[in-house]
Amino acid sequence: MSLKARVTADMHAAMRAGEKDRLSLIRMIQAAIQQREVDERITLDDVQVLALIDKMVKQRRESLPLFEAGGRADLVAKETAEIGWLTGYLPAQLGEQELEQVIRAAIAASGAATMKDMGRAMALIRPQVQGRADMAAVSARLKAALGG
Repeated sequence: MSLKARVTADMHAAMRAGEKDRLSLIRMIQAAIQQREVDERITLDDVQVLALIDKMVKQRRESLPLFEAGGRADLVAKETAEIGWLTGYLPAQLGEQELEQVIRAAIAASGAATMKDMGRAMALIRPQVQGRADMAAVSARLKAALGG
């Protein structure tokens, strides 16, 4: 089952169960998918949908400290629940050793030796770890591996 079909099936399940908050989030996912498809005149595949969901998770994680600082426990709870639902669509996260292997393989395949070559290595890494690791952390680890 494709990721878009899974989102649609989950929407129907949330409707039947009367889960208003989850239904709202799923509709938001579908709207983002449809908006991107209309804007770019393409049909998103699972990798692109995964990137979109990963971006939504990142946005919510960035807003959590702001809501906590503002004393908005209700919004913190809502964002935390949404992060949990969204991560249910993401594949299992990579372990430290697996991530290290992907980085080393990309450095070897791209011939990257200095920070100038970081873009080539990241181009090889990104499709492999999208949605399975925090890209900022991957970038920092690659930078460290290249001596930056």
